[in-house]
Amino acid sequence: MAATAIPIDTLPSINPATGEVLAHFERTPASLLPEIVSRARVAQGAWAKLPIRDRCAKLRGLRERIMASRNELADAVVRESGKPRVEALFADIFVALDSVEYWSRNAAGALRTQRVPHHSIAAKAKRGYLAFEPLGVIAIISSWNYPLAIPLSQIIPAVAAGNAVVCKTSDFTPQCGALIEKLFIDAGFPGNLVTVVQGGGEVGQALIDASPDKVLFTGSVATGRRVAEACAKKLIPSVLELGGKDAMIVLADADLEVASSAAVWGSYTNCGQVCLSVERLFVEQSVAERFMALCVEKTKKLRLGPGSNPATDVGPLIRPQHVQRMSDLVHDAVSRGAKVLCGGNSRPDLGPNFFEPTVIAGVDSSMKLFQEETFGADPRHSSGEGCQGSDKPRQRFTVCACGEHLDKEQGSRNGAGGGNARRSSHGERRHQLFRHCGAPHGGCGASGWGRTHGEAGLLEMAQMKYIDVDRLPRREKPGGTVMARIWSTPRTLFSNLNFPAALARSCGTPAVP
Repeated sequence: MAATAIPIDTLPSINPATGEVLAHFERTPASLLPEIVSRARVAQGAWAKLPIRDRCAKLRGLRERIMASRNELADAVVRESGKPRVEALFADIFVALDSVEYWSRNAAGALRTQRVPHHSIAAKAKRGYLAFEPLGVIAIISSWNYPLAIPLSQIIPAVAAGNAVVCKTSDFTPQCGALIEKLFIDAGFPGNLVTVVQGGGEVGQALIDASPDKVLFTGSVATGRRVAEACAKKLIPSVLELGGKDAMIVLADADLEVASSAAVWGSYTNCGQVCLSVERLFVEQSVAERFMALCVEKTKKLRLGPGSNPATDVGPLIRPQHVQRMSDLVHDAVSRGAKVLCGGNSRPDLGPNFFEPTVIAGVDSSMKLFQEETFGADPRHSSGEGCQGSDKPRQRFTVCACGEHLDKEQGSRNGAGGGNARRSSHGERRHQLFRHCGAPHGGCGASGWGRTHGEAGLLEMAQMKYIDVDRLPRREKPGGTVMARIWSTPRTLFSNLNFPAALARSCGTPAVP
């Protein structure tokens, strides 16, 4: 009798440009997560004992592996995310390379023990220090839109700080997830120090249930709430990088040619599937017509197609349900009075997930398009003398302002308040905030909490410990009786603004002028 093959629960790797299933990857059983986290704890214990400079030396080996594998990695990103190859190289591979280079050089200095000076008289015989220790096992639940840049830019500082990582990559990009784990194996990192698990929400839930020491999540607001609730039940600290509804403010004195190019690039890079995308444009009335004409002209020139085609400017959305969501949002806006200036249609003739780059005018806060993150290629425009309403959506990730005299937009910038701000007379590209490893990255409000990148992001991966050292351990502290007298007469201390004089009177000694 022929043996019957045992079916394995798998994840399909799908090319969003064609809908073709490229390969299948084994799904990690949720029941294995406690064991996986346990093995990571064992690996982390040995890894944390290494001096940080030795850990950073390992990172340099990882950089060499990423560089040597750059073409294979870029191919995988193009196949699974659909973005043009130049974007895969620039926004995924180069970001990963920059992250590993940056932290291999800077992690030791950022985590160096720091002296804490004492200003209190009662503590002058003490010496204080801040030390930074590894947290333990960090769980990373990552996204599909930058399937290498996002997880690697979080894993790298985590291991530099002495932690182990269990990373659940997106079930939309399983090949990229498998390649991440392979990079660390090939670079000679200890086994089980960096583990990639594959699966959907059930695997993410099981990972949190396995009690890691911290959770970093990148994804939607709705899923972020569920992650926050799951972490709160177990008192696990978290960093949440959620959706954005980011505004670009264009003042009348801005260079409109450059600012319009920045708006188009910021709206359509990665087909708009970026938490930092320009999703709302607020333009001063006097230049609104000219600015929108430039945006429409440049948008119409963008070439829509598969990421494997070198001529492509904008690739597909990730899945058919995202195309449907775009269509629904555009239809809702038009039904409420908005006007489509260009685009606005799906393109099934190109493939199952293509949607035209779209510019919509006359959008107001009553429309879903104004309130909800699109995660697709359509900026929308409102014009007026002020920017009231620019802060209505609760998602606040970044805000960008373009103008020669930026003090004029102080009020608008305060109102739009995001986690990151970019002001420029030339419309600089806002996504450089994410690509700069030294700059903290994160939002506020419904866009989440905590930071990745920069020193603030590195410190999310460490346990800060205050150490107090007694410099006179065998001596009677002269402040003992002094402080007893002070606390026994609090009125003297707190009613007198001259603290040294009050102290001297309590001690029965003359005050020093």
